[in-house]
Amino acid sequence: MSASLLQENPRTLIDELLEEQQRLTPVERFSNRKDLGALPAQAKYYRDLIPLSKPAAGEQYAFAVDMDRCTGCKACVTACHSLNGLDEGEAWRDTGLILGGPETAPYQQTVTTACHHCAEPGCLEGCPVRAYEKDSETGIVRHLDDQCIGCQYCVLKCPYDVPKYSKVRGIVRKCDMCHSRLSVSEAPACVQACPSEAITIRIVDRAGLASDLRPESALLPGAFRSSYTKPSTTYTTRQAIPVDARASDSGVLRLEPAHWPLVWMLILTQMATGLFVTAALLAAMNPAVFAEIGGAVAVIAFVALNAGLGSSTLHLGRPLGAWRAFLGLRTSWMSREILAFGVFAMVAGGFCMSALWGRIGSILPQLRIVEQVLDPASLLLPAGFLTVVLGGVSVFCSGMIYVDTHRALWRAKNTAVRFGGALALLGASATAVIFAWGGVLGNEQTARLAPLLGAVTMLIRTVLFALDFRWLQQAGEIGHPDHTSVRMAFGLCGGSIRARRVLFVGSTAFGLLGIMNPGWVGAIFATLSLLMTFGSQVIERYLYFTTVVAYRMPGFLTPAAHPVR
Repeated sequence: MSASLLQENPRTLIDELLEEQQRLTPVERFSNRKDLGALPAQAKYYRDLIPLSKPAAGEQYAFAVDMDRCTGCKACVTACHSLNGLDEGEAWRDTGLILGGPETAPYQQTVTTACHHCAEPGCLEGCPVRAYEKDSETGIVRHLDDQCIGCQYCVLKCPYDVPKYSKVRGIVRKCDMCHSRLSVSEAPACVQACPSEAITIRIVDRAGLASDLRPESALLPGAFRSSYTKPSTTYTTRQAIPVDARASDSGVLRLEPAHWPLVWMLILTQMATGLFVTAALLAAMNPAVFAEIGGAVAVIAFVALNAGLGSSTLHLGRPLGAWRAFLGLRTSWMSREILAFGVFAMVAGGFCMSALWGRIGSILPQLRIVEQVLDPASLLLPAGFLTVVLGGVSVFCSGMIYVDTHRALWRAKNTAVRFGGALALLGASATAVIFAWGGVLGNEQTARLAPLLGAVTMLIRTVLFALDFRWLQQAGEIGHPDHTSVRMAFGLCGGSIRARRVLFVGSTAFGLLGIMNPGWVGAIFATLSLLMTFGSQVIERYLYFTTVVAYRMPGFLTPAAHPVR
């Protein structure tokens, strides 16, 4: 090209191509460089920080954290949030702080935490609709959003606070180790974003996750024992961790969600079971009294039972999918509870039908044709016995839902006393009221039995109060497994504790007046006693949910927290 042409048009084809290249998107530039074999500077993120091969049989992917490199910058948290499009306030990866050591040589370490993709994940085993799966090739524990019904049981089952409930979507969501990126040999967002390369992906042996654990070993100070779910994450450090190392938020008073639909469900179903026990005993031991009042007891119990079961659906983010709850029957106590209560409700309906058959036949004589095949009245005792058994099984399954979370306050003995006590107390108290009003309506036999039932109710109430008072005294001692729960009860829910004591005194006083006064006056006092007893049990169940210590990975002690003194 001549010098004159260059002066007239100094831009060449190369200049045009270079300018066009500058207008390429980052994705296009990355693609061009990869095609040309010029790997970008970030190639190390998917070469050095993730395995070059996929897991073999019996192996799985796992997070590996170098604690010495973690600075707590939260770049991993931000990257995870951005890549996965999480909601405001939702986080699948968190950072925390561990403290310890003497004042002369204090120890402080920030840590990054996410799902540990456990060998025996509690979330998966507890899910009633099988909305979790552990990939057979990679070992990644994935949540299936389209299967989830939002029951949040996995939140209770996970000791690391991994599943997060989204109120907007009505489902739970969690970290899936960016499996779509790993499948194409790209690092998860948190791994790629960490500026100090504190997070990597490694391949571990699944069998070794269980065999290498000591009974009380934990991932980090302040974390729950690893023998429960057998987490796959490994934390390494070249520093000596002090014996007294603890999570910075380990002494925090933090109330858990009340789960009000579950409060009502548990109270009403346990009261209903207690009433059915009374009705079945009357049918077997005193048919004459049962003929007068037993039908009313059974019907009120059936209404309470279905009201409780109906309220439980309000706890579901997607209640229309609850029909799939039988899918987790092999491992989930929630599936077993749902099935047990379903059968219980059907048999209880049959028991009510048997109890009321005489009245139903007189009102609708055309139904008497049923007696040509089977006399419903003859099924009264078998149906009553089966109703009581199924009620007991259902309440047992309800208790095991919480026992199986391994939370200290919800251990078997404590839960059995609370659930069994509510069953006995509310059942006896409600029966006493029904009998008292039966006496007002002219039934002499129920009028004579009402004071006796009132006395039984007072005895049960006093025993439960004494047990609760003794527990509060014992748990007040440092070192008791429920010490923090009691501190929360008195420190953050002191009004509820005082209200329970007032309700105990009031229900006892009205119960005594109900026993001492016959007729409608006694019935009114008995009713007031029942209402106060019911209110006390609602508060007890509220404290059962809110003051439980929920296990989680170490976090930060925030200004809004309430440290234990």
